[in-house]
Amino acid sequence: MRAVLFFLTILLFNSWTAAAPFWGETKSQPVDTDPILLKPGQFIWKGDAVPVGPIVVLVSLPEQRAYVYRNGVRIGVSSASTGKRGHSTPTGVFTVLQKDRSHHSKTYNNAPMPFTERLTWDGVALHAGDLPGYPSSHGCVHLPSEFARLLFEAGHMGMTVVIGGQKNEPNEVVHPAPLAPVDASTGGVVKVPRLSRREAFRWNPEKSPAGPLSIVMSRADQRVLVFRNGIEIGRARLALRDPGRPLGTHAFIMQNGLGQGQSVLAQDAPAHRWLGVGIPGREKERDLPLNGTEVARISLPPAFGKAVYESLVPGTTLLVTDAPVLEQRTTGVAMNIMNTDPPG
Repeated sequence: MRAVLFFLTILLFNSWTAAAPFWGETKSQPVDTDPILLKPGQFIWKGDAVPVGPIVVLVSLPEQRAYVYRNGVRIGVSSASTGKRGHSTPTGVFTVLQKDRSHHSKTYNNAPMPFTERLTWDGVALHAGDLPGYPSSHGCVHLPSEFARLLFEAGHMGMTVVIGGQKNEPNEVVHPAPLAPVDASTGGVVKVPRLSRREAFRWNPEKSPAGPLSIVMSRADQRVLVFRNGIEIGRARLALRDPGRPLGTHAFIMQNGLGQGQSVLAQDAPAHRWLGVGIPGREKERDLPLNGTEVARISLPPAFGKAVYESLVPGTTLLVTDAPVLEQRTTGVAMNIMNTDPPG
């Protein structure tokens, strides 16, 4: 009888220690949400919009936010909580050394640390944890539970994680833009020059000859940018008929076969089949075809469009947004994406 009671006690203890609280919200905020407006525990995740390509994570200590990029495009941003005074989170470039879905801390009384992605062997990691709105951890990066799960499943061993502080990192790392400001393989800052006044486009496919393609179109910047294997290989100016009318935020993935009408990229070329991705705030667009009428509003330099068209393969992703995507917007239509300030 004592043996049975002892066995039951062990089972109850193990189940108690295995249980973990759920931190943060269960669902993503709409993709149009400005990351600055995220409250503790909130996050944005549109990982399905870019399903393939190298991933890099940027953690901003001053902002207490984590940014996730895949194939050069931001697919997620989350509130975070980093190391408190006396237990500061180290800055620098790290790689994921170990992954543990249901890790418990040997140092802190068997505390649950779900979806752990270890960055250092002395205990610094990304994992689900408490999010009070300020630095509160013992050096780790706490994330909302659902965001930590999504990142855990999308990420891989060896994934690059850059942690930036105000004093020792460039502004692009501390306050990152929607396009990856660092190289996914090295964590080094990537500086891509803007188009000069004499340049209608730039096309350098030799920078990344193979890999998944992602195309981003911004109404605010009046630019289209192309990434392959996480590296920008081209950008161009785009012209938009009726530029004051929003395009919205949408994501599409190219399918096998041809669609209806002509391609917006190449003149006198048949259109491909693009199906919508149900990103947060646009869930009803899942599997809907690209709207040919809206696409017809966009025009690109012919030579650039032809080069991109010839590089398309099934699985290519297309993201369209009204928001700016460049680090500092100097062109395009003046916009106010979201504003919570009361009237003056």
